[in-house]
Amino acid sequence: MSSESPQVTDASGAKRYEARVGGKLAGISTYIRTPELIAFLHTEVEPAYEGRGVGSALARAALDEARARGQKVLAACPFIAGWIAHHPDYADLEYQPRSKVSD
Repeated sequence: MSSESPQVTDASGAKRYEARVGGKLAGISTYIRTPELIAFLHTEVEPAYEGRGVGSALARAALDEARARGQKVLAACPFIAGWIAHHPDYADLEYQPRSKVSD
């Protein structure tokens, strides 16, 4: 097994970020994107690559790209939500609903 760092790319046609290690698909994070917002739906790391930083590489690359695009992040995916909670320097990206409507 390679000790290479994961390489993350945006496979926008498939609406997912892909992490590859040694050219092999190691993990994905699926999303829905609008010009203002990216919603992360699901993150999955192949069992052979668990514990090797693949999920963190996916989260960091995707969130860095969201920041560069000026997008807010809706973390419907528990992994991405948890990752942001453990990395407060990304908390500013979290989407906050603007509506003040209440019953």
